[in-house]
Amino acid sequence: MRRYRAAAVQMQSGSDRAANLARAEALVRDAGARGAGLVVLPEVFAWRGPAAEEAAVAEPVPGPTTARLGALARELRVWLVAGSLHERADGEPRVFNTSCLIDPRGEIVARYRKLHLFDVDLPGRVVIQESATRAPGTEVVTAPTELGTLGLSICYDLRFPELYRRLALGGAEVLTLPSAFTFPTGAAHWEVLLRARAVENQCYVVAANQAGASPQGVADWGDSMIVDPWGRVLARAGDGEAVVSAEIDLDYLARVRRELPALTHARLGR
Repeated sequence: MRRYRAAAVQMQSGSDRAANLARAEALVRDAGARGAGLVVLPEVFAWRGPAAEEAAVAEPVPGPTTARLGALARELRVWLVAGSLHERADGEPRVFNTSCLIDPRGEIVARYRKLHLFDVDLPGRVVIQESATRAPGTEVVTAPTELGTLGLSICYDLRFPELYRRLALGGAEVLTLPSAFTFPTGAAHWEVLLRARAVENQCYVVAANQAGASPQGVADWGDSMIVDPWGRVLARAGDGEAVVSAEIDLDYLARVRRELPALTHARLGR
């Protein structure tokens, strides 16, 4: 499929899993009604609460949440990036922050565990230490699909261009980015980083963010966005829950890469 519609779902998730899943389902249905063939949910869409409770609420993959979303993807006949969720894994006391790609049959066809963990300590302002409760992934994940090859990433990954170059060299044409980008860094860097990742890798970027305030009182930026390979913002949300969508045109992407063949000129050295 060379042309199709992609949608980014923006949520304000809290610590009520049932309410979050019901809201996610409603918003995915909205995206499907708009004709979206690819739908991306935000980071930790199913549950957001105290870090100390993450291990208790984590679930295996496959598990109950992916089963429910698989049934939804099968009903709507969409490709669904199940944002990210807290994954419990044998032999690891911490959880993984995991994004799953579900196909229109309802099957998980790719799983990505977030590589880069956000640890920051600004005295008197904010302290976030993801590595205390979350384990980093180890794999770069691309997934060939009928919608083109998707490259999976999550939130803080956005600041590491080497990951996206590996995704692009691995064939990625559409980069997905479930996020919970905070307000101060989002205001300063969200758009410029999304557009940079699109331009330098000549990819579409579908970025679905959290909005409002987290249960810990940290303000999220919102501004979910779809960017084309030329760096143009095709769709963007405001600061509340929303669905935004735009056309993905893989022939246009191929033309951008053909007329400006920067990816073929890359010299990585030693």
